[in-house]
Amino acid sequence: MANALGYVSETKTGFEGTLAMLNLTASIRLEKNDEKQFDGQPDYRIFAGETSSEIGAGWIRQAKGSGRDYLSLTLADPQIGPRRVYANLAPIKDNDGRYVILWNPN
Repeated sequence: MANALGYVSETKTGFEGTLAMLNLTASIRLEKNDEKQFDGQPDYRIFAGETSSEIGAGWIRQAKGSGRDYLSLTLADPQIGPRRVYANLAPIKDNDGRYVILWNPN
């Protein structure tokens, strides 16, 4: 079961769009982490709202079946809820530059 948590568009520095969950709707920005020095650090940082609060991070991963790269996201903020939310960023077919944030319950 795939649940869309939001949609973003590709920008020069990452992605911008909207996160839309049951208890939260906010503009978000995924920015490349230019300060990454080690493998465990995120490739992207996720910011939300007008205050640009950091609410998560993203790591570039490789799909086992296709071998294609994708972005694995972790979101955490009191407005989201008491637990972290895991998601993947997937391209929208036939819509260049647009991506869907898909909930990943695993």
